[in-house]
Amino acid sequence: MINPIEQQRVRILINGIVQGVGFRPHVYRYALEYQLTGTVLNDSQGVTIELQGDKRQIQLFINCLKEMPPPLARIDKFEVVIIPIISENSIFEIIQSQQQSQAVVAVSADKSSCEACNQEIMDPANRHYQYPFTNCTNCGPRYTLIQALPYDRENTSMAKFPMCEQCAESYQNPLNRRYHAQPVSCPNCGPSLTLTTNQGRFIAEKQNALDECIHRLKLGQVLAIKGLGGFHLVCDATNSSAVAALRLRKHRPTKPFAIMVANLDTAKQLVLGNDKEWELLSSQARPITLMKKHPTSPLRISENVAPNIDKLGLFLPYTPLHHLLLKELNRPIVATSANLSGEPIITNSRKIQEKLGNVVDAILDHDREILNACDDSVVQVIDNQIQVMRLARGYAPLSLPIKDKQVSTSIAVGAQQKNTIAFGFDHNIFISPHIGDLNSIETEDYFETTLETFKRLYKLKPSILIHDKHPDYSPTRWAKDRSKNADQLIPVQHHYAHVLSVMAANQYTNSVMGFSFDGTGLGDDGNLWGSEAMIADTKGFSTICQFSPFQLIGAEEAIKDPRRVLLAILFQRYSINEIYDLKLPVLNSCSPQLISNLHKIWKNNSHCINTSSAGRIFDAVAYALGLVEQVEFDGQAGMLLESAANNNKEKPIKFTLKKQNNQWQTVHFLCDIISAISEQQLTDKRIGQISAGFMEAIAISLCQIASEHKSLPIALCGGVFQNRYLHELCRSKLTASGHKILVPGLVPINDEGISLGQLWYAINQ
Repeated sequence: MINPIEQQRVRILINGIVQGVGFRPHVYRYALEYQLTGTVLNDSQGVTIELQGDKRQIQLFINCLKEMPPPLARIDKFEVVIIPIISENSIFEIIQSQQQSQAVVAVSADKSSCEACNQEIMDPANRHYQYPFTNCTNCGPRYTLIQALPYDRENTSMAKFPMCEQCAESYQNPLNRRYHAQPVSCPNCGPSLTLTTNQGRFIAEKQNALDECIHRLKLGQVLAIKGLGGFHLVCDATNSSAVAALRLRKHRPTKPFAIMVANLDTAKQLVLGNDKEWELLSSQARPITLMKKHPTSPLRISENVAPNIDKLGLFLPYTPLHHLLLKELNRPIVATSANLSGEPIITNSRKIQEKLGNVVDAILDHDREILNACDDSVVQVIDNQIQVMRLARGYAPLSLPIKDKQVSTSIAVGAQQKNTIAFGFDHNIFISPHIGDLNSIETEDYFETTLETFKRLYKLKPSILIHDKHPDYSPTRWAKDRSKNADQLIPVQHHYAHVLSVMAANQYTNSVMGFSFDGTGLGDDGNLWGSEAMIADTKGFSTICQFSPFQLIGAEEAIKDPRRVLLAILFQRYSINEIYDLKLPVLNSCSPQLISNLHKIWKNNSHCINTSSAGRIFDAVAYALGLVEQVEFDGQAGMLLESAANNNKEKPIKFTLKKQNNQWQTVHFLCDIISAISEQQLTDKRIGQISAGFMEAIAISLCQIASEHKSLPIALCGGVFQNRYLHELCRSKLTASGHKILVPGLVPINDEGISLGQLWYAINQ
């Protein structure tokens, strides 16, 4: 008998990632273990537990739940309140979910299939054998199939699939790992595969569809295959003809493709990595991980997968379908997002037929609807820290609990490029998955759809809208159009928002020394910035240095045509004849008339934009070295310079980045590099020395400025710092000098982090 004096009843309120991760059965098992009675339920606030029993047993229960929550759970808030003891049955119950006014529970990101499920699909004796939609509480889709909170089957795209008797038994048994796994199904009751032609004509279904898909891949065909958050364009990565066909049809000449491989052993034949990289690659998030190409790889893949760079983007299978496909195919596959350039990933076969019917030979579809599109995450490791380059499947939606502030309902709409949206309310921040570049109607529609998804899930009625200062950005226009329905409309400068995003990732509000280097962003003086060294806090910033400005001849045309950037900087020092005398090899292909016309435009300052962009300087140097003629994708010049520097085994050529009147002297710096290019023949060795010296000069100059403000922590942000060579060089020098560097964690330092920076500014006003 329990002494009544020792009895207690408590109510426990838990918030965080606690739904769709097996939290209630986990609680149920602990309650049985510690002989406690009571209830547990999901609601829009999280999980509510009531426990009654011996006081000591309740404390043991609390300690265990805090220390050993379910594998996919994250506890942000854990409140315990003592309540009156009641008379009740001597049982512990899981009771039906309840919906309340505004949800604050975090929607979990989709997770890769767990080892238990992977074993089942390979076991002929198991009823899930070769079933491509096998999942349990510890894995499978979450965000991509949710319609509303709480996360229950009727609120997902699985609602149309009634469970068979065996699945229902698993679903209802709290001791089964499939208890309330909302996508639970089997071959008798769940989604199934269909293979069609590129115009939707039926070819095969179920296992026959997968077998025929594999057969076609072996023949060198290009297929669209439906994943968790959208379709991939897939072909055999060892078949150069197939890869070339995909490039030609998709009009993607050089941008690297991601490769999916069956397992870690295969990955180690293709790339070199450290422990952190292997850990990331095989984590349950299963991101595309950028790693160094194996110099003597025993596994041959097409050189055309990632031409002219020393990295490969690899990822492991993250659905049972991928596991089954790769096991039977027994070779790596190209698996790139199915979309037109600049548009969002496609989620249904009808759109594949309309937009990519001329790209693919067949479509492997299934009938579980994707309600919320979500691309693949892309990451790399810098100085043993994860750097997220695309925030998506496995990590997003990203939720950040706010410890000390109650937040008014706010929406920050982010940047024009690499857009994400950030939402703040109560004690929470949520960042949407990657949306993309808002340069098309389709992507703007996706922006609107994502907004509506989060407003619906969390019942948001925003009182504050935050946007970039650029008046022509689509998100800025969206916010201004709806400002009459909000209490406040707050603009935040682009590069300041970059720094703020790193501060937000660390919940930091005091002053920092921020280096915000990227391709473009409207500055407070009306010019395009992109190389800001600033002292910033949550109230404002002051720029203490940036590259001296130069012209983008032809405005946006110069972003894709780096010779315009190079010539604009050279025009500041040299006449046209003196430029010819430099004997730059890359200018041999430029006609005198073209150079003369560009000089006239530059001199008249007609159709030109003033900029101080570090990203454009990288473009100019890569062009001068003959590494790139036309910029075909964002960050291309940086990747090529990084590869050249990584391959350099000699001492870098020394350059000096001079500072005068709070400006780094762009013309002096670039002309020194041009002299080094002109004075000797450009060999691979020479290109590597110059590339390394160029980035080392930038790193040294940054450290010199940082040394003048040694008490301030450092934030390195903006897309330029996705260059691993430059970033690691800066971190190494700054750390050696005793500086503290703020780590952004899962928050991207490119424009995907802008929305979080905007929100952090508003929260702290």
